[in-house]
Amino acid sequence: MNYVILGAGPAGVTAAETIRQVDKTGSITLVSGDGEPPYSRMALPYFLHGDIKEQGTYLRQQPNHYDSLGITVTLARAGGVDSSNRVLHLSNGEALAYDKLLIATGASPVVPPIPGSNLEGVHTCWTLADGREIMKRAGKGQNVVLVGAGFIGSIVLEALHLMGSNLTVVEVAPRMVARMLDETAGGMLGRWCTAKGVKVLTSTKVERITGGSGIRGNELAVGLSNGDTLQAKLVVLAAGVRSNTGFLVGSGVAVRTGIVVNEYLETTVPHIYAAGDCCEGVDLSTGKPDMLAIQPVAVEHGRIAGLNMAGVRTRHRGSLNMNVLETMGLISSSFGLWQGVPGGDTARLVDEAGYKYLKLNFEGDQLVGAQCVGLTEHVGMLRGLIQTGVHLGEWKQRLMENPERLREAYIATALNSAHAGPVGPHVKTPVAKEAA
Repeated sequence: MNYVILGAGPAGVTAAETIRQVDKTGSITLVSGDGEPPYSRMALPYFLHGDIKEQGTYLRQQPNHYDSLGITVTLARAGGVDSSNRVLHLSNGEALAYDKLLIATGASPVVPPIPGSNLEGVHTCWTLADGREIMKRAGKGQNVVLVGAGFIGSIVLEALHLMGSNLTVVEVAPRMVARMLDETAGGMLGRWCTAKGVKVLTSTKVERITGGSGIRGNELAVGLSNGDTLQAKLVVLAAGVRSNTGFLVGSGVAVRTGIVVNEYLETTVPHIYAAGDCCEGVDLSTGKPDMLAIQPVAVEHGRIAGLNMAGVRTRHRGSLNMNVLETMGLISSSFGLWQGVPGGDTARLVDEAGYKYLKLNFEGDQLVGAQCVGLTEHVGMLRGLIQTGVHLGEWKQRLMENPERLREAYIATALNSAHAGPVGPHVKTPVAKEAA
């Protein structure tokens, strides 16, 4: 069997290792488009402020890891897929024949249509190459503008702050990490960053970036929608990402926002699978396809896709939308349907001065979503209660009255359902599909 895996991020590497566990003799080729050994983008901030060296970003630390497993790593990008003849064409002119192909190409950063976004000193923070360029300009006393305060932006924010930069964050949304945190949680995070010396501008747009010898040497001028102009040595763009699927034109593989897959992570073309940030996997909470671009989901996709490619039929029942973010010492998290559901109930515990927040969202007597700020002891319990869809019974009302009793509720319901499988409405759709 000839396996080709396109993409050497967490999904691709996990898939390759999983295939090798099942198929000891098949040929496995792992194609990396970054021109680097397989690495984790989530490790880049730690590389920026010196916690780790470049090698510390690598997904596997042993130099001969892939060779020892009989996995061939090829550095090239995808040129196109000839699905009729089962051939993957690469940008270096090479053509790889495959029996099973996994597309795990991830995503690329969106560069917003800002005049001047192509100037020297304006960078995204997505690759090791980006990291090397940022390190040349960011540092103690340097003015840095970060465009975007989403999940990735808030991780980069901490690294730039730890490097000693004079940092200004510009976010078009009315709060930080608006796709993960509600008004209360996002407001807390913004105030926390401000208290730590970071200037945070929300509901503000970057309208232009200019530069040249007339602007304090090689610095940049960043014009804002509020009329202000910021001087910067470096501008970092963190305005979102887009799935890498353009090379699939003409392949027959269906793409919406991401690649369409079935419950076995197989695409609309037989023998081609997809996993990770380019793939529309099932959201456990809704039972519907969605883009859950987080590393744990990519790893889960890679494992399941690898098993199916190697002949071990394994359904993907859905991934929990779960984000945990640490920003300059403040940990915030969201789980499942964190915005709540129509007709559902919500319990809240708010300590604005102490930067602590707990929000629980219920549908009936099931916990379906949650948010935390400044609280870490609840993370595992929240994940367990939401993922299993356990019925809380009388504990639902107790939590409505006092969300701090979450540990008691978790222990009580865990004892009552120790032998029960997932029962929540969030798993009904996939199960019904299987029965049909």
